[in-house]
Amino acid sequence: MSVIATKWTRRLSAVLLALGLAGLACGTAAAADWPTRPIRLVVPFPPGGGTDLVARAVAKSLGTTLGQPVVVENKPGAGGTLGSHVVAMAPPDGYTLGIATSSTHVTSAILMKDTPYNPLTSFAPVSEIGSTGYVLAITPNFPAPDMKAFIAYLRQHPGTVEYASVGPTTLGYLITKMLELDQKVSMTHVPYKGASQAYTDLMSGVVKAFFDNPVASAEYVKAGKLRALAVTQRTDLLPDTPSFAEVGIPGFDAVFWYGIVAPAGTPPAVVQKIQAGVAQFAGSEEGKAVLGRLGVEPMGSTPQAFAKQIGDDIATWKAVADRAHIVAD
Repeated sequence: MSVIATKWTRRLSAVLLALGLAGLACGTAAAADWPTRPIRLVVPFPPGGGTDLVARAVAKSLGTTLGQPVVVENKPGAGGTLGSHVVAMAPPDGYTLGIATSSTHVTSAILMKDTPYNPLTSFAPVSEIGSTGYVLAITPNFPAPDMKAFIAYLRQHPGTVEYASVGPTTLGYLITKMLELDQKVSMTHVPYKGASQAYTDLMSGVVKAFFDNPVASAEYVKAGKLRALAVTQRTDLLPDTPSFAEVGIPGFDAVFWYGIVAPAGTPPAVVQKIQAGVAQFAGSEEGKAVLGRLGVEPMGSTPQAFAKQIGDDIATWKAVADRAHIVAD
């Protein structure tokens, strides 16, 4: 390379470095002023469900902490991927955030062929709000008093017990497949469009078993309309229900998490501000009480920990799907 070319290369590098530093300075300054207007929080599921209730609780708290309203905007459809895609495509300025869940950012990546975003690269993870375990609920007259007897019955009657799920792209479905694989049993899958009809059929005995979050099933269990065999994570909603580890099935501790993400490229300083607000909510007495009523264990994790959780969960459940020979649909 000639001396002149070398000089121009050095000058270009100096200019690019200066521009980069200037951009960083501008971005830092902009982050210092953020937010100056309302923020929208996209919820990729309908109003009134568990995800929506968690979102509205954290939105109210963030609005107070950040000094600007955080407005919940429900955009349901396509198993939650429609609303998540809206977030992924939004300007990375901190004014559009999204609720991410184990469904939108884990099972969708594994079980849906044409997910319109990459859960690992299309977003800036902010924080996990909290997590909830799963309960295995069975129809009240099922001829098995406990988990050990339930597994024994499945082995003696392979393929004859029907189980519900709210679709083959959900974590509840994968958890059921994992139980079948680990315990060497088989059941017959009956998919539903929503949990309400699944519960109706479960209580009447049309289907016999259903993995779901305890916030929905606890009232039926307490009323004697269902029986809870075990939970993946101990919960105050079902204090008398043992964990899977306690009934002799160790390592069966899957949880469903709720978190907040921003579009990829959102300034780190903005992400940190939001994360601090989520952590403050999760650690507060009010936050613990609100989430506790929903059966959610508060978290408030760092962006780095949340990113690792997403990646680890994708790897874990991809392995389960591969073992069960489940192909993306």
